Amino acid sequence: MSKVTLTLHGAELLRKELHRLKTVDRPAVIAAIAEARSHGDLSENAEYDAAKERQGFIEGRIQEVESKLGNAQVIDPKSLDADGRVVFGATVELEDIEGKKTVTYQIVGDDEADLKHNKISLNSPVARALIGKFGGDVAEVQTPGGVREYEILDVRYE
Repeated sequence: MSKVTLTLHGAELLRKELHRLKTVDRPAVIAAIAEARSHGDLSENAEYDAAKERQGFIEGRIQEVESKLGNAQVIDPKSLDADGRVVFGATVELEDIEGKKTVTYQIVGDDEADLKHNKISLNSPVARALIGKFGGDVAEVQTPGGVREYEILDVRYE
């Protein structure tokens, strides 16, 4: 598996998820399987089938999270010294030149991306257009509606 780039916060979220999966979800599904088994015939037991399916999902997710954490390249945005350049982990304030609307995004890994919290994936078209640019530069982003231009107002490492 290739390296998984995460911010410090993203790595912490994955560690918390792994802890919850192992200490809460796994024991709960084991108890549900035991309960379903106590009802007798497993061949026609929907509770048992559902619990086994859930167990498979949980075990798969545990392996996936452990693998990501094992291959993680964790970057602390606060320790970056990129001289005002947009890099992974940077928080970028943009102004849509056409609409004069201002937005702020943090560039994060795929697992951390969450538009509701203004976190965009490093692999998104907007992030790819911003990487390597400085405050005051204009980035052109190809969107389904055509090319949009954003002026970079500020780059922070927080």
